[in-house]
Amino acid sequence: MNTLISRYKAVSETLSASAADMLPLLARFTFAAVLLLYFWASGATKLGDGLFGFLSPTTGAYAQIFPKAMEAVVYDVSQLGWFHWAVVVGGTVAEFALPLLITIGLLTRLSALAMIGFVVVQSLTDLFGHGGAQHPETLGAWFDRMPDSAILDQRTFWVFLLTTLVMLGGGWLSVDRWLTRSKV
Repeated sequence: MNTLISRYKAVSETLSASAADMLPLLARFTFAAVLLLYFWASGATKLGDGLFGFLSPTTGAYAQIFPKAMEAVVYDVSQLGWFHWAVVVGGTVAEFALPLLITIGLLTRLSALAMIGFVVVQSLTDLFGHGGAQHPETLGAWFDRMPDSAILDQRTFWVFLLTTLVMLGGGWLSVDRWLTRSKV
């Protein structure tokens, strides 16, 4: 029995020693595998025409980010101000840049923290701007045995994954690690 306990302890210590580097790598891989293309596809719906299409977002971009304001102006973007334009452009750029930075592990902690803020704003917009709060299946509930609501269930996992990166950094095989390694 002592041999079994000793082996268990040795394996546990080995896993604990590698966790600070392995978990962030796995978190970045999971983020890329599950969410990278989700955010890029969402960002692509907001792009106007041409190389600088991100500077002239689509009407749909404004409707996604400011649904009530767009409804109030009968979907006439010209009636919205520079603030709305700046938020839509910033949000569009963030949907491309932040997932890329997280995936390659560059400025990982800062990018993950910004992505958490993005997800919070996205969730609040979905709940209150698009009316998701009135639909229990969209909002969901914790501790309800149903793990598939879009907001409370799925996005809690997203934030947990991103929190791992905020706390531990990019881990192995990250640009952060390459840039900060000791020069001996």
